[in-house]
Amino acid sequence: MSKIGNGVPDEIPELMALPIVSRPLFPGFYKAVVLHDERHIEAVKELVKRGHPYVGVFLNREASPTTEAIMHEDEIYHNGVLAQITSIFPQSDIKDANHKEGLTIVLYPHRRIQVEKVVVAKDDVSEPVASPGSSEVTSFDVILEDAAEEAPMAFLRNKVTMVHVVNRPDDPVDKSEPTIRAVVSEIVSLLKEISAMNPLFRDQITAFTLSLASGNVFDEPVRLSDFAAAVSAGDSLELQELIDTQDIGERLKKGLVLLKKELMNAKLQAKINKDVESKLQKRQREYYLMEQMRGIRRELGLESDGKDKTVEKFKERAEKLSMPTAAQRVFDEELNKLMNLEPSASEFNVTRNYLDWITQIPWGLKSTENYSIKHATDVLENDHYGLKDVKDRILEFIAVGKLRGNVDGKILCFVGPPGVGKTSIGKSIARALNRQFQRFSVGGLTDVAEIKGHRRTYVGALPGRIIQSLKKCQTENPLILIDEVDKIGRGHQGDPASALLELLDPEQNHSFLDHYMDIPVDLSKVLFVCTANMTDTIPRPLLDRMEVIQVSGYIAEEKKAIASKYLAPQAREQSGLKDVDIDLTPEAIDILIKSYCAESGVRNLKQQIEKVYRKAAFEIVKDLKEDPSAAELNLLTEEGKANADSPEKSSSEVLRVPYKVPSTVHVNVNPENLHNYVGPPIYVFDKLYDTEPPVGVVTGLAWTALGGDVMMIESVLEAPLSPSATASFKRTGMLGDVLKESTVIAYTFAKMYIASRFPENRFFDHARIHLHCPEGAVPKDGPSAGVTISTSLLSLALNRTIDPTIAMTGEITVTGRIRRIGGLREKCVAAKRDGAKTIFFPKANMADWEALPENVREGLEGIPCVYYEDVFNRCFKEITREEGNKVWFPTLGQAKEEDKNAPRSPGSGLGDLFPPLGGGVNEIHA
Repeated sequence: MSKIGNGVPDEIPELMALPIVSRPLFPGFYKAVVLHDERHIEAVKELVKRGHPYVGVFLNREASPTTEAIMHEDEIYHNGVLAQITSIFPQSDIKDANHKEGLTIVLYPHRRIQVEKVVVAKDDVSEPVASPGSSEVTSFDVILEDAAEEAPMAFLRNKVTMVHVVNRPDDPVDKSEPTIRAVVSEIVSLLKEISAMNPLFRDQITAFTLSLASGNVFDEPVRLSDFAAAVSAGDSLELQELIDTQDIGERLKKGLVLLKKELMNAKLQAKINKDVESKLQKRQREYYLMEQMRGIRRELGLESDGKDKTVEKFKERAEKLSMPTAAQRVFDEELNKLMNLEPSASEFNVTRNYLDWITQIPWGLKSTENYSIKHATDVLENDHYGLKDVKDRILEFIAVGKLRGNVDGKILCFVGPPGVGKTSIGKSIARALNRQFQRFSVGGLTDVAEIKGHRRTYVGALPGRIIQSLKKCQTENPLILIDEVDKIGRGHQGDPASALLELLDPEQNHSFLDHYMDIPVDLSKVLFVCTANMTDTIPRPLLDRMEVIQVSGYIAEEKKAIASKYLAPQAREQSGLKDVDIDLTPEAIDILIKSYCAESGVRNLKQQIEKVYRKAAFEIVKDLKEDPSAAELNLLTEEGKANADSPEKSSSEVLRVPYKVPSTVHVNVNPENLHNYVGPPIYVFDKLYDTEPPVGVVTGLAWTALGGDVMMIESVLEAPLSPSATASFKRTGMLGDVLKESTVIAYTFAKMYIASRFPENRFFDHARIHLHCPEGAVPKDGPSAGVTISTSLLSLALNRTIDPTIAMTGEITVTGRIRRIGGLREKCVAAKRDGAKTIFFPKANMADWEALPENVREGLEGIPCVYYEDVFNRCFKEITREEGNKVWFPTLGQAKEEDKNAPRSPGSGLGDLFPPLGGGVNEIHA
């Protein structure tokens, strides 16, 4: 290492140019620079040897230059500093990318200089000649002999880049000027503040203060501005601006800005350090305490495997919950018991599982509810089509909750045929209210423990379905859907329907007691929604606790809209045909509804539409006959290689690229080719009779668990009428006991009605009647077919056909009064689906008729009836008394006079010959 003196010439017009990167040098502040270029290293060594260790240091414009040499004058900024090489350190351990040894030099900048001319070194080098007094041959010795006494730096010409420079003296500054003093004072304050946060700054400021000859920073504003720039972390352009600035006031201001940024960085760094230290201190403290506690427990022999962690886990869970007093007391007792139990004890696992359940119940945790009517309307409209009265009832329910602030204490029960959307309505309500949704089915449930839980004395005991649902939802106010409550069973394990009484009673469920938990659980905040297909099988006490909302089936127009808007787009996307030109025409959907999906719901319709798209996808792929694409084969090959190299991935699925169907493929599903996709029609005839039905056939309406249905009533004569024949009445069609009684009542009423209104009509005295209710394999029961059976018998007695667009329902008494029936809504939907235009129903059901949606009543004329006379006057309005009396009299002669004059009971003493029934009987039997 060589030391150089401090005498600096006033003028050095020619200097070696030394480029640096990142940040420029400032006068008065040392800087260490590492050199790797051989020419620069040799030049620096020679300068030091000759006692002229001065270089011009300039900032390189490029952030990462490829070479240290200056190849063009525009590569460097022309304002720099004159620096003295104070020390050199050969470094064999500092090497560049080419493994060349480096040289560390310490520079001390003296003053600012400016480049006037840049002389770039030539690439060619003269033959080396040994310098005097040296055995080593260098290129610099040759230059030395030629240069002689031209200039101190002349020996470096053509070997390194030289610059012709002039000094840039600072502008004069008035130290007493207020602005200068204010800025200097602010800089000093910032330096003090930064030094308080950053120890490195403190050391630099101390060294800077000691370097001041006067000891007063206010007397050295020039040095202060350069110091501010030297210690700041500004970018290269900002620092170069301070080198370029000659005005001391402007230089001080720019230095102040840099220190402000430095202060912000120091504050942020201090904050981060403080946060990190606090976390580390907390963890360190916890660690020490835990180690001490473990040591103490180990010395006392209380150490147990994992029990401490288990206890801590339960305590942490309990701290996040708001347990009621009863639950908190039980929790504390069970936790103390667990702490005193050995892990090997049989009761340890029982207590641990119980504490796990008691801390999994969301005590005090609720989801924020949304009572926006607009939001609820949008949700219901997006999820369901039609069902206007159901949607209105739900919106009313939410509106009441908005006014009261909650919807607690309500038990809704949706009753309707399968496939109409009862379960999905429950999901929509949960989404509209922003509640968690949980569903479980009680269909076929026979064990009461599924509702109330098992006693903890049993092995594998668990809480009931309700507590499990609360655990899954993690809120106290979810919406729990109890499905199929009409199909709940009863076995030797108890009656689950009776267990639901406490659960679904708003007056009791605020303290529901599960057998496993054995502590009261508040279920009053839970919104319970039940679903059922019928209310007949629901126990009356349970039904009394629920608010029943009827969900009727869909008519054909509604099914068509649902298929077009919801079912078809979903099935198309699920079948991979989203971007394929496939058209399922509206006419084809009509055929699907009428010939394949005549039930009330749309579940079967959804399956049939999915079947259409699946078949279409199969036909498209089969017709294309395409092998896997190159991309797919490549993907499969790479995946196979990866699986072969990685055994744990050998069972992973292979990702495939979806196949793109060409745009030339077009598929059209219309009524003509629909059977190719879904097979032959299931319902060959929508109606039993395509034309006007024969005598004795009447359209009745029935209610089933699948919704409303059309039930035809047929009455025929087993043999032609004969005066010697004995009257008989036979009925078939798997009729239940109630319906059998209805046929007897209707037969008695028909005989009485004919005898009173048409006394000379002796049809029932000799008619052998067979009454049938198709289909024969389907069981039928219920009292509401009395009006229909009576009309069928009267149609046969009066030899008059009944308009096929007329449908009727109602229970009849032997005196002809029409009584109230159930399921009018479903029956009307079935009647409209069957093409009926007029429906007779009991006047006692007028409120049910008025409650029907407009789309159901549209095109359907409802006629309320009190007595059968109202039905007769409409169905047989054209028949006169004389026609009714003579309808079955012989046409080929007169009956015996004595038979005509003999006293007759109603329906007795008809003529010998009777006109045939036309094609009706043959058509029925056919």
